[in-house]
Amino acid sequence: MLAITDYPAFVVAILLFLAIPGPGNLAIVSSTAQGRVRGGLAATLGIIAGDQILMWCAVAGVAALLKTYPAAFAAVQWLGAAYLAWLGVRMLLAKPGQGAVLRLKPHHFLRQSFLITLLNPKAIVFYMAFFPLFIDPARQPGLATFAAMALTIAALTFLYGLVATLMAHRLAERVRGSARLSGAINKLAGVFLIGFGVRLALSR
Repeated sequence: MLAITDYPAFVVAILLFLAIPGPGNLAIVSSTAQGRVRGGLAATLGIIAGDQILMWCAVAGVAALLKTYPAAFAAVQWLGAAYLAWLGVRMLLAKPGQGAVLRLKPHHFLRQSFLITLLNPKAIVFYMAFFPLFIDPARQPGLATFAAMALTIAALTFLYGLVATLMAHRLAERVRGSARLSGAINKLAGVFLIGFGVRLALSR
C-alpha cells in the first residue's frame, strides 16, 4: 500500500507549482519559439529529467547534506545563477539575423532545460519539505510511495509542458514573421533569465 495521504491534493499542488513563472517555463517557451513543437517537448523532457534527479537526491537525503555544508549549497547556487545570467546576456546581445541562442536541435533544447533545472539546489530542499506533506505518518513510506510520487510529477510535467508548448507555438507562429517583434521578445526573455539568476544568487 502507498503511504500517500491525499493524492488529489498532491496533484493539484504540483499543477499549481508548475504554473508559477520561472526558468523552466521560460525554457519551454523559448525552445518552442525557436524549435517549434519538437523543441518545446525536448525542453519539457529536459525539465523532467532534471526534476527526477533532484527528487531522488532529496529522498536520499542530499538536502540535509547541503544544509550541513552551506558552502557546497552556496557553490551550486552560484553556479546555477551564473548559468542563467550567462544565457540571459547571450540573448540580450544577440543581433538580428545572428541565429538563435539555443540551436534548433531537440537534444540541445533538452540539455539546456536539463541544466537550468538541475542547477537549482533549492529544488532539492523544496522536495525534501514537500513530500512529507502528503505522506501518512502512520505508515512507513517505502520506495513504491516515492516512485509513485515521482512518476506523477513526471506525467503532470509532461502534460503541462505539452499544453504550454502548443500555446507557445501558436503565439510564435504569429510573431515569427516580424523580425523586430521576435528580437524584442528574445531580449525580454534574456532580461527575465538574468533576473532569475540574480534572484537565485541573492536568495538564502
